[in-house]
Amino acid sequence: MFRERKHLQELPSSSGNLPKWTQLQETKKTHKVPFEDNCENECTPQDLIQSWSPPQKRPRICKGKENEDVPFVLARRPRKKRESEAVISWDSLPDELLLRIFHGLPLVDLLKVSRVCKRWHRLAFDESLWHSVDLTRKALLAPALSQVLTAGVVALRCPRTCIGKPSLKNIRSLRVQHMDLSSCTVSVAVLEDIIGRCFRLQDLSLEGLVLSDQVLICLAQNPELLRLNMSGCSGFSAHSLGEMLHHCTRLDELNLSWCEFTLDHVKAVVNNIPESVTQLNLSGYRQNLHIADVEVLVARCPHITNLDLSDSVLLTSDSFQHFCKLPALHQLALSRCYQIHPAALVDFENFPSLKMLEVFGILQDTNLPILTKGLPHIKINSCYFTTIARPTVGSKKNRDIWGISCRLAYRAPFTAK
Repeated sequence: MFRERKHLQELPSSSGNLPKWTQLQETKKTHKVPFEDNCENECTPQDLIQSWSPPQKRPRICKGKENEDVPFVLARRPRKKRESEAVISWDSLPDELLLRIFHGLPLVDLLKVSRVCKRWHRLAFDESLWHSVDLTRKALLAPALSQVLTAGVVALRCPRTCIGKPSLKNIRSLRVQHMDLSSCTVSVAVLEDIIGRCFRLQDLSLEGLVLSDQVLICLAQNPELLRLNMSGCSGFSAHSLGEMLHHCTRLDELNLSWCEFTLDHVKAVVNNIPESVTQLNLSGYRQNLHIADVEVLVARCPHITNLDLSDSVLLTSDSFQHFCKLPALHQLALSRCYQIHPAALVDFENFPSLKMLEVFGILQDTNLPILTKGLPHIKINSCYFTTIARPTVGSKKNRDIWGISCRLAYRAPFTAK
């Protein structure tokens, strides 16, 4: 009933009944054939294989049932070295060299490289690259103006543009020293915000803008102001004008022509103008500028070289005696001062330093050769427009601002007419 148990030693070996492929696997595990003993076939390119095979990897011997006698070897070509390993990477360049490269880029390309990475963004807005910028004819100026002022621009030119409301909340003091905002469309509040953050101004043009007393108070915080162009401005009182002139003691060129001045404004100018002024334009004050004002003006500014009092109809030839007290007077403009008789112009032969005389509207063209012969050392009616405190002189293609060439300039897209 019960089968007899057998010991393990008595069990027959099953190796004799295994298939042939199983025996080959056991032989392969127990006995490894050396690579040199099995690669003796002359058809196997041993030298080529060994030279191409990477040293860290041993050749793999493939052996199967169909090629038991002649094994073959699989070899992998080594990867070629990347060419970039021999070229200097942009990341390895120092900041100084990248700044030198960025210095040669125009404004549009400089803004493009600022989007590459954080490092390039930091370098692209370095203060050294944004020294002088021209944003003339730039539409939607508020974002660009915020970016430029934040970058630390020193010379900014953006006349005849529409300034919105730039964001300057995180900036207490601007680095700008030369700024041209002539004929811009800007609100008084925005102008107060911009000028209120300027403490290093040397040259400023606000021609044609509506100002306020607060703007002039902010201008008084710039003791280094040298050139100020306020031609055609309005919106401020005579008191604030006098206070501004009293604090700007280093003014050299001042243009206050054709402002909406009353008699009090003219008195505030002549009584508070600093002694340092050498070029002055007070043209356009027909009934408000008197000979007595000229006397006070000459006494306060004895170093004037260029004086423009055009369109002051109350001036007569009696004012010439005061002009004689200006030993350095080089150019004088009395155009359309109709109370001056043309014959009295000959008296300017006693002005040895005078080189240019503008008397448009007083002298007829037929009498011009006679006066030129009587005053051979003076050029008569040679300058049609004044250049006093003007930021840009010459053609429209000139993009300089008080002699400073703008390195970065916005180019408006071409529009066919």
